[in-house]
Amino acid sequence: MTLLLTVIVVALVFEYINGFHDTANSIATVVSTKVLTPRQAIGLAAGTNLLGALLGTAVAKTVSSGLLDATRFPAEMTTQLVICALAAGIVWNLLTWWFGLPSSSTHALVGGLCGAGLAAAHGSWSVIIWTRSKAGVPWYKYEGLLYKVVLPMFLSPLAGFVIGMLFMGVLYLLVRVWRPAAVASVFAKLQLVSAGFMGFMHGQGDAQKTMGIIALALVAATKAGTLDSAPEFLSFLKLGAHGEPGDHIPLWIKFTCALVMCAGTAVGGWKIIRTMGHKMVRLQPIHGFAAETTAAVVLGTAATFGMPVSTTHAITTSIMGVGCAKRFSALKLGVVERILWAWVLTIPVTALLGYGLMRLTLD
Repeated sequence: MTLLLTVIVVALVFEYINGFHDTANSIATVVSTKVLTPRQAIGLAAGTNLLGALLGTAVAKTVSSGLLDATRFPAEMTTQLVICALAAGIVWNLLTWWFGLPSSSTHALVGGLCGAGLAAAHGSWSVIIWTRSKAGVPWYKYEGLLYKVVLPMFLSPLAGFVIGMLFMGVLYLLVRVWRPAAVASVFAKLQLVSAGFMGFMHGQGDAQKTMGIIALALVAATKAGTLDSAPEFLSFLKLGAHGEPGDHIPLWIKFTCALVMCAGTAVGGWKIIRTMGHKMVRLQPIHGFAAETTAAVVLGTAATFGMPVSTTHAITTSIMGVGCAKRFSALKLGVVERILWAWVLTIPVTALLGYGLMRLTLD
């Protein structure tokens, strides 16, 4: 019972850190364009994150039952595995936050899960669900690491860059005869909408990862009978032992994860905001509107299919695409290179961390 409660606490710590680590994803552009003050932007992000987190569970199902074959482990080991995966993600998130690098909390968690799962299975790669097809459905609805994580990991940044550049090009054509003051005024208002849209999609994707982790741990504990002797006031922790964890996420898990991420968002992540909103490319309201709208569309599409894609990747590449539509020289390649290295290293490093932590618990 103590181990299960530890999982819930560590998961919520991860969610809190995710909130302030990824705050920049939804508010960096609206702050850098001076449409909102940092305090106002954080309030907008926190509110829209909360709303988005309460809607949909497709991503939660992928995380809880679509990446690892949990039937390969005893319930007690599943609980240990989840703690090690979360710890690996927390360490990486804090490290990249300290250096102001907008890395992916999503991929940090996926890497930690895969690494800890491999350690629990004594190095057997079969424990990772690489592909799982379904008869009569198109390929993009298949399950497994390949379809839900690896392909989207490459396609979502590419989509963000290309769509951002094209969308910005269209906006340039539309406003080419406008006075600069009119462009700034109109898109300052429109950016309030796009920033809210981005915050909503961030909440819908990122909070669901932790919902899935908690559901996975509770289902395992229910199957093992861990909660049979629990006090009556903890009976709400029991989830159905039959069926997939993501089939039904109780409302208390949704609200708890949403509120914790909202609290983390309210803390802010100013180092990452400076990197994305100022160091990478200089933005005006029209650029911020284009980048936020593009990223939100990419995230919304991915969430519909249960793909836990990186909010960070989507908004960062959207900003890059918007900057390149302005002119390629506007992009500061030194900063981009640092960000790309953080992306490349996230899954391998967190997988190694998760593997190492799990081995320590087994030994």
